Amino acid sequence: MEKIKSQFKSVRVKLFVTLCIVIVIIVSSLIVVNRLVLENFYMYSKTRTIKQVYQKINNYYKSPSLETNLENELKRIAYRNNFDILIKADTDLIVFSTNKDFLESIDDVINMNMQANIKGANIIYSDENMQIRKITDNANNLNYILLSGNLVNGYNLYIRIPIAPIEESVRISNEALILIGLLTIVLSSFIASFISHKFTKPISELNEITNKMAKLDFSQKYRITDSDDEINELGQNINTMSDKLETTIKQLRENNKELEKDIEEKSKIDEMRKQFISDVSHELKTPIALIQGYAEGLVENVNTDEESKKFYAEVILDESNKMDELVKQLLELMKLEYGKRNFNDNKFDLIELIKEVVRKCDVMLKENQIEVMFNENKPVYVYADDFYIDQVLTNYFTNAIKHAENVNGKKQIKIKIEKVNDKARVYVYNTGKQIAPEDLDRIWGRFYKVDTSRNRENGGSGIGLSVVKAIQTNYKNSYGVENKEDGVEFYFDINLYKES
Repeated sequence: MEKIKSQFKSVRVKLFVTLCIVIVIIVSSLIVVNRLVLENFYMYSKTRTIKQVYQKINNYYKSPSLETNLENELKRIAYRNNFDILIKADTDLIVFSTNKDFLESIDDVINMNMQANIKGANIIYSDENMQIRKITDNANNLNYILLSGNLVNGYNLYIRIPIAPIEESVRISNEALILIGLLTIVLSSFIASFISHKFTKPISELNEITNKMAKLDFSQKYRITDSDDEINELGQNINTMSDKLETTIKQLRENNKELEKDIEEKSKIDEMRKQFISDVSHELKTPIALIQGYAEGLVENVNTDEESKKFYAEVILDESNKMDELVKQLLELMKLEYGKRNFNDNKFDLIELIKEVVRKCDVMLKENQIEVMFNENKPVYVYADDFYIDQVLTNYFTNAIKHAENVNGKKQIKIKIEKVNDKARVYVYNTGKQIAPEDLDRIWGRFYKVDTSRNRENGGSGIGLSVVKAIQTNYKNSYGVENKEDGVEFYFDINLYKES
């Protein structure tokens, strides 16, 4: 129902209905006008004609030289106009007659004419020489126009025009008009449908285009034709407007993306600054307090011997170095976490990198009497930034050294490499205590320490694993930790190098 209502509201249906109504009104008007006017017009036309014939016959009798051709002319006029013509002399002598029936009934006509004169009815035209009447002869079932007049030579002229053919013509004409009107309405409905479709099709197309434009869809364009009209010009203007709007909206979207990116960037920077201040303020409390305490001791000469003063100075220097290293680590972690660090990826041998990390920690391994088990010799080529992979390995390895313990007469660190899909997975295992299940996820947070009893000398800053997490997250590679029998095993993935 709603669909039908919407169709009746369309321009095409309205134009079709309007055209059909106009056609019906025109045909109906023609029928009404034909019925009301045609007969009267025909009467007026014939009246004017018989007046002209009367004048013409009068002119013949005014010019005696023309009388020789009068009879032929009268016959021609009567035949052409379907007239009955009768000319009588005063002595009732018949001068000319075109119809025997009219001749035989002329006396009745004259009597009727006299009665009509008395009544003054049905007079169409009258002057001193001539009178035209509409006669109804019920006896003979005839209706006609009758002219009776006096000619210049004293003759009486009678001209009769039957009205029945006029009425019949009007009837036939009206019937023909009705039939033609019905055919015209049917034919016009098809024509109106075609015209309305032709005129409304581009309008419907433009309406569809503008509806899509309202939804910011600029894919559809108006098909320009060769016709130079307003609709074609409107289509060109809509196409131009569509192109400009599309360009403008694209530019706005790009600007909006840039603005969002700038806002996000600013938000990240603000968040990074807040986090950095929070972390620094949290971690620097202890070293600042130590530096402040030992500095006050030096100023107040708590210990006067040179060895004690030297010890105080060394503590202050050591804490200052730790503070400097901590700040550098925090800055690096912030850059990694907030995507501010660019990686210089390249091909390198992972085996050589692991061996280098082990060599750098050789002194710590000997001091803690830890056995390292790593027997890989065949090169494993990977693709990443070797500086950051070195940091991941170093953090895992130094963490293993700090937590390695003697278990069943063994104090070991085991390193192995496995291929997982298109990655190389590095495992670092150390013998010792397992990590509590509730701490397995927490250890990746900054400054989180499983063993809070460790002193500051060996405990570390607590951000090493946070750096590992940040690096692996940037590479979208896996990392993790699992409790194993008699120890703990950390792992991380790295992209294998693919020959191009």
